[in-house]
Amino acid sequence: MARILFFGKLGDLAGGRAREMALPADACNVAGLIAAIRESDVVLADALEEISVRAVVNEEMARADTAITDQDEIAFLPPVSGG
Repeated sequence: MARILFFGKLGDLAGGRAREMALPADACNVAGLIAAIRESDVVLADALEEISVRAVVNEEMARADTAITDQDEIAFLPPVSGG
């Protein structure tokens, strides 16, 4: 199972900071994972698709087309502010 992490406001929307998820066959990349999440949580999926949200796969910055497997850790990071 893939480990999905949600940081900041995304964790609030997801109802927690982490989920274990068996990836559907069509969720072979980050965009596919978001599409799979959309099936059960439209609000969270919309937030994950915001241009300022970053995906990280196995601790490396990722794009929507970055490949993922059930062995990966995928994190979603909201924009950071501060000074």
